[in-house]
Amino acid sequence: MHLFRGYFSALLVAVAVALSALSVGAPAFAQVSPQSIVVQGAGHTDAATIRSYFTGTDQASVNRAVADLSATGMFSKVDAKIVGGQVVVSVVENAQIINRVAFEGNKTLKSDQLAVEVQSKGHTGFDEAKAKADVERLKDAYRKIGRSATQVSYRLVQLPNGRVDLVFTVNEGDKTGVREIKFVGNHAVSSYRLHSLMQTTEMNWLSWFKNSDVYDPDRLASDQEAIRKYYMKNGYADFRITNTDVAYQNDPAGYVITISVDEGQQYRVSSVDVTSHVGKVDSASLKGFVTLHAGDVYNATEVEKTVDSLTREMARQGYAFSDVRPHGERDEVAHKIAVAFTVDDGPKVYIERIDVVGNTRTRDYVIRREFDIGEGDPYNHTLIERAERRLNRLGYFKKVHISTRPGSTPDRVIVTVEVEDQPTGSVSLSGGYSTTAGFLAEVAFTENNFLGRGQYVKASVSEGQYSRGWGLSFTEPYFLDQRLAAGFDIYHKEQDENAYALYATWTTGVNLRLGVPVTDEFTVQPSYTLYQSAISIPNSVDQPFEDCPANGQPWLPPGFTTPQPSTATSNCLLNGEASVAIKQAAALGAITTSAFGYSLIWDTIDDRKNPTSGAYLNFHQDVAGAGGYSRFIRETFDGKYYYPITDDLVGFLRLQGGDIRQFGGGNLPLVDNFNLGPTLVRGFAPGGIGPRDISDPNNIAGNGLGGTTYFGGTAEVQFPLFGLPREIGLKGAVFADAGTLFGYQGQTNFSTLFGEPAGTACWASNSPTTKTPYIQSNCVDVDDEMTIRSSIGASLIWQSPLGPIRIDYAYAVTKGKYDQLQQFNFTGGANF
Repeated sequence: MHLFRGYFSALLVAVAVALSALSVGAPAFAQVSPQSIVVQGAGHTDAATIRSYFTGTDQASVNRAVADLSATGMFSKVDAKIVGGQVVVSVVENAQIINRVAFEGNKTLKSDQLAVEVQSKGHTGFDEAKAKADVERLKDAYRKIGRSATQVSYRLVQLPNGRVDLVFTVNEGDKTGVREIKFVGNHAVSSYRLHSLMQTTEMNWLSWFKNSDVYDPDRLASDQEAIRKYYMKNGYADFRITNTDVAYQNDPAGYVITISVDEGQQYRVSSVDVTSHVGKVDSASLKGFVTLHAGDVYNATEVEKTVDSLTREMARQGYAFSDVRPHGERDEVAHKIAVAFTVDDGPKVYIERIDVVGNTRTRDYVIRREFDIGEGDPYNHTLIERAERRLNRLGYFKKVHISTRPGSTPDRVIVTVEVEDQPTGSVSLSGGYSTTAGFLAEVAFTENNFLGRGQYVKASVSEGQYSRGWGLSFTEPYFLDQRLAAGFDIYHKEQDENAYALYATWTTGVNLRLGVPVTDEFTVQPSYTLYQSAISIPNSVDQPFEDCPANGQPWLPPGFTTPQPSTATSNCLLNGEASVAIKQAAALGAITTSAFGYSLIWDTIDDRKNPTSGAYLNFHQDVAGAGGYSRFIRETFDGKYYYPITDDLVGFLRLQGGDIRQFGGGNLPLVDNFNLGPTLVRGFAPGGIGPRDISDPNNIAGNGLGGTTYFGGTAEVQFPLFGLPREIGLKGAVFADAGTLFGYQGQTNFSTLFGEPAGTACWASNSPTTKTPYIQSNCVDVDDEMTIRSSIGASLIWQSPLGPIRIDYAYAVTKGKYDQLQQFNFTGGANF
């Protein structure tokens, strides 16, 4: 390689000299001939190669050639001097030339990763000092991934012609992580809370399972920024991290990180003002876009939101170059800040182009569509930052960095978007248990960035002890090239009879939806749903829930081939007969429901997995009747609010409500009713609240009929379980629930089921005087109380590595006469 380079360089020099000689007025200099270059000390290096570096006999050319030869690494010493018009070159060759650099014993870091770290390279001279320095560089690389005990050595493998292989031997050893994270100077915020803000964790008995306890300088820098943002969000405008000390200790092996902070005082907002220096924009008209107010705790996040809102409003009014800048004047005595926003007409700079680099899977347009501005538009720094936040929230990339550089003219800039793709798909096996579904397993394929198009796809199949089903979901987040999330869900669900219901159900349907974001927090979601559902009642020897005959017919219990006489001690009602209301619903067969609806969603939750602040409000309305059997208007509301009471305690409030009304005549089918239990008030069984058929005292538990109106509320306080590592994800809660379900609107007389005319007078259940003695009544006796049910209890909540698990214990304080209780409620799942 070097010989070829020498010949090629010599050829270029010869061409340059010839062209110079032909040029008019070209300066004259000495021609370089092989005889004018004398090489001394060359052994296995070809002398012609050395001569090719010398392009002149003047001192400047000689000095450049000496430097270039030294840089090859083939010589330990290079000297040259001009003697009598000749250049005498003296070299001392390195004894050995590296053929290749190899690594052995490495498992955690691949060889190509280690090759980047070392300076010794193939086809260069071996330098012992450089090899020893490479050993330390490799150790540093392992320290960055938490393996400070890694040992590295090197050896040379001799090859012919003075060449060697340089082999680095690695003994990675055990992981050495972060032993302790200390905070110094924090008084307003507990160390526990600061730990919870960090991705870096301490070593503990879970270290075999996690890698968050590995010391990573980049991750620690991100943690420090998260801590800073937390303080700034909570009014500590003077907060700063004064020092971060990272020390490695040998016994026990690991890092000790000490973060010293100066919290300062908490500030409140004394006043908020907006000043517009743009002639046609009145300052007062912009104040409605400010999201923080006098008296509030100072919040840097709200300041950023206000800057964003004002920038968008100015752009809407046609001032694309506007520049919104926040200012704060501190009153350090009163601990208040006067916040002001200044709106100026900024410099006219346009985006020449947007370059997207680093994406190996995600398509360019998926990245570009997150920008509210494009090529040729006025440059706006606030909108660029907003695009960067959006790209980070997608979850498609390990990192996102947006930078700018000058364009072809002073009023042009080039925006560079640098991203690094990360895996976005998963195949999971999930398992769990709930009191209604029993044991459950699900296999699911999920892809959040399908084919690099940013589309969401999920296909799943589930099989359980009492339930089974399948589903397919698809979402296009940019429907019709607009920020509209369009998608569909196709599903099938089956629920077997269980202790809380003497009937089985199945539902098959499709749901079409469209998400229309009005703001970052508010979304309108229109939808259309088409589904079929049916109820079936088992009638086997083990589950004889429908063996009462029609009036005038003999009783034929399951397993018998001949009719059996009905007596007071042996009849169809004594083995758990289903309510006639449920039988009527089963007789309808498959019911088709076609419903148009919409949701109004307000979402400011800070963290979907572990929320500590913010609100989620969802109002949904469906109107069924565009075809199908069902005719109803249904409204539901679900509101959740999280509030940090202290650094460690999180308050949670929830309000729920719903109402459904039949229209167009007839009765509301039983399958359309609300059936609630622990999802409304814990301490009650599934379907254990609300209207119930009490005509058969032997089977009140399994004959819940559901209601048309419900409302309820929850107050809960969540807290960490002190003494346990926070990354276990285990916390406790105490709660109080209250709510009710009422309003049965279905029919009560079911004479036609017994072959009698509609409206036949009700006969008593299990009466020997009826046409067929000891038979089921043709009417239902509905207990429909509006009693407020309430409970208090405690919970264990575990965000386990295998999925969310929650155990509730609730004690019913108030209840209806026929309500069904269930003190323990357990739900859980796992991803393997």
